[in-house]
Amino acid sequence: MNNVTTNMSSDEGVVGNFVSRRLFFLQYLHVLEFVVAALVFVVINSLRQRRRYGLPVWPFLGMLPSLVSGLRSDLYEWISDILCEQNGTFRFKGPWFSSLNCVVTADPRNLEHLLKSKFSVFPKGPYFRDTVRDLLGDGIFNADDETWQRQRKTASIQFHSAKFRQLTAESVLELVHARLLPVLENAVNQSISIDLQDVLLRLTFDNVCMTAFGVDPGCLRLGLPEIPFAKAFEDATEATLLRFVTPTCVWKTMRCLDLGTEKKLKKSIKGVDEFAEEVIRTRKKELSLQTEDKKQRSDLLTVFMRLKDEQGKPFSDKFLRDICLNFILAGRDTSSVALSWFFWLLGKNPVVEQKILAEICKIINERDDMKNGSDLKSPLIFRPEEIKKMDYLQASLSEALRLYPSVPVDHKEVVEDDTFPDGTLLKKGTKVIYAIYAMGRMEAIWGKDCREYKPERWVRDGRYMSESAYKFTAFNGGPRLCLGKDFAYYQMKFVAASILYRYRVEVVKGHVVVPKLALTMYMKHGLKVNLIKRHESELQVYLKNNV
Repeated sequence: MNNVTTNMSSDEGVVGNFVSRRLFFLQYLHVLEFVVAALVFVVINSLRQRRRYGLPVWPFLGMLPSLVSGLRSDLYEWISDILCEQNGTFRFKGPWFSSLNCVVTADPRNLEHLLKSKFSVFPKGPYFRDTVRDLLGDGIFNADDETWQRQRKTASIQFHSAKFRQLTAESVLELVHARLLPVLENAVNQSISIDLQDVLLRLTFDNVCMTAFGVDPGCLRLGLPEIPFAKAFEDATEATLLRFVTPTCVWKTMRCLDLGTEKKLKKSIKGVDEFAEEVIRTRKKELSLQTEDKKQRSDLLTVFMRLKDEQGKPFSDKFLRDICLNFILAGRDTSSVALSWFFWLLGKNPVVEQKILAEICKIINERDDMKNGSDLKSPLIFRPEEIKKMDYLQASLSEALRLYPSVPVDHKEVVEDDTFPDGTLLKKGTKVIYAIYAMGRMEAIWGKDCREYKPERWVRDGRYMSESAYKFTAFNGGPRLCLGKDFAYYQMKFVAASILYRYRVEVVKGHVVVPKLALTMYMKHGLKVNLIKRHESELQVYLKNNV
């Protein structure tokens, strides 16, 4: 009897355990079903919002997962695709409590609105200034209001002076014939490929340092030596850009702890500052000893050193450092990066190259010695008036800038509530990104052939015709229109013509060309090319055809 009772109790215990486990499993299953259902709801709801906002909007994370995906591929193409789908404007939603929320636009109406019509409502803003201040300080490209106006006015007078124009033209001629062409000829003689982007960056860096600081750093020389200041400046611009895709609290914490890219930035800026301080110190000493009859310098640093601030005092060393570095940043990259993409595009469009060469030879034929049947003087040096006549070359360079602008995106901040012409509402403090790269890929702006390289779109009756600065924003627009635009075109045309007349530029087979994520649109892997010297007979064909 006891055995039976024991067995019954044991069976009841087993059944009880089974039932309790079953009930626990059912409860766990209900929880799991709820979690799965919630996840499915979140995913479906987030994906539905893609139709409205252009990208999925996830709880807490916003559009950050999509941004990470874009950063891993081609960020500029990613932005372009979204803007094309969203008719030119979309609102990016960053993670909660982050600084990544902004409005992104490529609509010419909006650009005219923020760059011209409501210029005072759209300054660079505290977010942009705070992000780049360590590198650019309070220089012209980071300044707003009176600080910007004072620098702009002084620089504008200098840029339009005959003395400064002569300085820039002479420095380009000297650098091309004494530095660039010997480096290229050396590569041809040794049958080696070169990184043309690196060579062009060295050229424009030397040139802009000569016009801004009045100092020749000597980057472009045989052997292509590494210059500490140039390397520090390059590293500093790269590290600064990463701040724009990093939550402010994160990079500021990294700066305080001296970690990662912020540690690299601090070290790079120290190298930049040491160079600038030495140049300023040396120039002050030189000016204090300078006599009246001695030829005066006309570089930006010297010009600002001779001026006084609004209180009648000389500008501080920091102010002089800031304004010179700002002009170096703009002057170095605009021309060299544009020329790199230009030569890459020519490799894919040989007909354009032939047309440019025909134009160059036609202009050469107009020289008196050619009309008299004499041979060209060697070496051939293009004259300023000849460079100005190269309309098709300028059209080809503009087309390269349309597709690959040196500054692919730029930033503004709204200081009061406003509305874009396309109806987008903007609250005070909203950050606005205008996507210059994407504008060149908008059918609504440039037509169905917008992705094709067609210099003819810039030519009317054989003459170069510029486009609206709010449709073609490579040189910005409105009151902040690039002061060095004319010089940039002159420099690019002089360099391009001098190279193309002497060499065919062929990109090394298999070399990958993609944009690099930086403040300016560098090629990530440079531009590896082989140079083939043009035979006299090839040039004679063009010269005779233009007689």
